[in-house]
Amino acid sequence: MKKKLPAVLLILAAVLGCLAELHGWLVPTLSWPFTVARQTPLLSCRAELCPALAADGRVQWFGWAAMLLLALTGAGLLFRRGGKSLPPQTQRALVRFCSHKTGVVSLVLLAILLALAGADQALVGKRALAVVTQQGEWHFPAFRRHMLPGSLFGMTGNAGLAEADYRQLHEDLGKPGGSQLVLMPLIPYDPAGDTAAFPMQELPARDGLLLDTDAATPYDGLACRLYPNGDVHLRIRYRAGVPDGMAQGWSHDRQEVYGATWNHGKLVRESYRGEDNIPHFLQQSSTKHYLIHYHPAPPLTGNHLLGTDSRGQDIAAALFGGLQVNIKAALFYLPLVYGIGLCIGMLMGYWGGIFDIVAQRLIEILSQLPFLFVIMAITDMAPQSLRGLPTTLLLMALLGWMPVTYLIRTATMREKTHDYVSAARAMGASMPRIILRHILPNLTGIIMTLLPFSFAFVVLSLTSLDYLGFGLPDTYASWGRLLNDGLGRLSSPWVACSAVGALVTMLLLITFIGESAREATAPQNLEHYE
Repeated sequence: MKKKLPAVLLILAAVLGCLAELHGWLVPTLSWPFTVARQTPLLSCRAELCPALAADGRVQWFGWAAMLLLALTGAGLLFRRGGKSLPPQTQRALVRFCSHKTGVVSLVLLAILLALAGADQALVGKRALAVVTQQGEWHFPAFRRHMLPGSLFGMTGNAGLAEADYRQLHEDLGKPGGSQLVLMPLIPYDPAGDTAAFPMQELPARDGLLLDTDAATPYDGLACRLYPNGDVHLRIRYRAGVPDGMAQGWSHDRQEVYGATWNHGKLVRESYRGEDNIPHFLQQSSTKHYLIHYHPAPPLTGNHLLGTDSRGQDIAAALFGGLQVNIKAALFYLPLVYGIGLCIGMLMGYWGGIFDIVAQRLIEILSQLPFLFVIMAITDMAPQSLRGLPTTLLLMALLGWMPVTYLIRTATMREKTHDYVSAARAMGASMPRIILRHILPNLTGIIMTLLPFSFAFVVLSLTSLDYLGFGLPDTYASWGRLLNDGLGRLSSPWVACSAVGALVTMLLLITFIGESAREATAPQNLEHYE
């Protein structure tokens, strides 16, 4: 029963993904193919072609194809005959890989990152996981495909017509007219396109001095007094805890401007152009003094664990979104590249002759094309509607299958000289059966060795393209775009350090896994392994 459990889970996951699409729900990970299809017109078609599978006026055929593949994979595992084990050489390679602690630990850490990325909107997002209104109605905005208006939760005006501001609902929790329950994700910000308000910290005062946030050191810098609604009432430059220099501020309607020179807390020169006098302006009700962190804001301010970038986006959410983009890219790129590379490489190695020579000359011509330059040029010329993750990955796959092909060709030429291939030919086995049932299983070690490095290639390529400005649109989170923003603002080192740290960590984990797999599958190690 335990052997059949993965197959059953795959089938159940496919069924759940299909039901969620038909009923307007978003399931973490399982709704990814449908979401990607909605973002790319080529991956969907008109509803008239299959009305039973249509949602939002279109049929997301790419998502349905992914669910069908998931179900067929589960069915194949569930109903396969016998319990055929891996070839002895592959088994020895797996045992040797497990003896490398660095590779095993890296694989476990990478699996944890993949599991966290699979949580999707349940972990990171601006939509609440659950909201209970004053009337006791339950809503689950994060898992609904369509947005819920603010009027559903008691908001009025423009806020009631637009999508509900769940962060504001969470702040108003417990106030009169507020919701009974607002459960937000761990990081309550979207990975891309979600600008956060300026983080603010209240500055304490004692004995006529304004203190820093540690409540001990006299404050040096710009402090602000706010209106009750959050608008800035007064900006004052403080030095050693007392006002100093030129203070600037705006009245409630943001149109009256004044300036004044301070000396030991007293107004000594006035330059005010407002409609009212300065004393009346200064007497207007406002809050205590606050330290406002303008974007990019440093880490651990407000609700931002790693701070914000120059656009006001949460860096932790952006790193999470970039991780998701890399995983989605690998799930699309790796099967496509290895499918092309395996087919052409095994045919080149098994047939040889004219087919091998022509294919080698074609690969030599294509390999001379500058990889990133070609993708940048085509992406720049493509219409805006065609730009996105699938288009970029398709271009990368069309130029990235050649290294895999050469390695598979060499391995196939070596395997076809073994006695088991000659025995299969003598028994009358056809060429497809020899390639798929006899040669391909013995190439598992090579494929498992190449996969980590191909994954690293996807991460580096997407980061490089986004850093240069020729990658994904702004609707996608990107480590490259975050790195570009950080290198342009070195006075805020946490932006660039976050992007570099995430990229280096990912590449190190993949490299350690790849090196351990390479050493485990080395022929000299397998021959002397006991």
